[in-house]
Amino acid sequence: MSKVLLHTPDGVRDIYGNECSDRKLIIDRIHSKMKNFGYEDIETPTFEFFDVFAEEINTKDARELFKFFDKDGNTLVLRPDFTPSIARCASKVMLENGNPVRVVYEGNTFLNTSNLQGKLKENYNIGVELMNDESVYADGEIIALLIESLKSAGLNDFQISIGDADYYKGLCEEAGISSETEEQIREQIIGKNYFAAESIMIDKNVSEKYKNLILKVSEFIGSADALDKALEQVSNERSLNAIRRLKELYEVLTCYGVEKYVSFDLSILSKFNYYTGVIFSAYTYGVGDAIAKGGRYDNLLGKYGKNAPSIGFSIVLEDLLSALYRQNVSIEREDKCEVITFTKENFKEALVKASELRAKGKDVALIQE
Repeated sequence: MSKVLLHTPDGVRDIYGNECSDRKLIIDRIHSKMKNFGYEDIETPTFEFFDVFAEEINTKDARELFKFFDKDGNTLVLRPDFTPSIARCASKVMLENGNPVRVVYEGNTFLNTSNLQGKLKENYNIGVELMNDESVYADGEIIALLIESLKSAGLNDFQISIGDADYYKGLCEEAGISSETEEQIREQIIGKNYFAAESIMIDKNVSEKYKNLILKVSEFIGSADALDKALEQVSNERSLNAIRRLKELYEVLTCYGVEKYVSFDLSILSKFNYYTGVIFSAYTYGVGDAIAKGGRYDNLLGKYGKNAPSIGFSIVLEDLLSALYRQNVSIEREDKCEVITFTKENFKEALVKASELRAKGKDVALIQE
């Protein structure tokens, strides 16, 4: 047999044994917590029309999509992200009465990242979206639910870093920076490459005042006190409103009793263009990237026909499990399968015994001696 047939392509892998069992157990725990908060299940297709994602992802990242064509010549993509798919579906069938809509989803996402990055190209995500609610209480519910979801998985040592995309975007608007240049600067800030961000602004003749203000977003990190410092640096209404919103959000999270898991970081931004306000990421030790990300996207659903302010988050299961394993968090596994052996002579008796145990909820394997 060809060696190629025995291996998976780069970026995907087989999952079996205890790891596979652990994944299902953790997914069930998180899903149960999300249902406990009143979220209803939703499923969207594994692939969509390219245009569903095209406007919400920059040109560089668009090259990382898995693209193919149907028989009519339409460009299709494997979903890189759930949120646009959920927004498309919700705009079509779920927003008629104006009431808040809560949905929970789970499934695989696909990104054709470079092999040199060492990242998986297929990841399992579980997350929620809360639509038709623009209030700070919706922001608080979503972040509190993320915290409770991670705790339900057995993780206790983690931090949710919260920022607001409007703080940075307000500065760019005030500075007269074009959307194309803003995207270039944002990409460098996301990668913590502030020298490259500064170089772009110098090339685009951004004034010294605004160049320093934009680079200074990386300094506003820490407790709620960091918000006071950020507030002193700006005068445009969009940035000011962003800080006021974060202050209100902190008060709501304090009511939930989860403030010890929360910090602020105004340099948190996203490569996805649809985020409009509060944006956040969950971090823990033992993993190099965020294990969950989310934020507010008040303008996205309008692109599919129905305006509705919305917020949500997604947990990357692979990264969460990696953190649990590296932190030696004990995962309570289900009882091992019971084995009943049989011969040709006693098969009927063995089958009766196995059936009785299975009826009681036991896992039983019949094995011939």
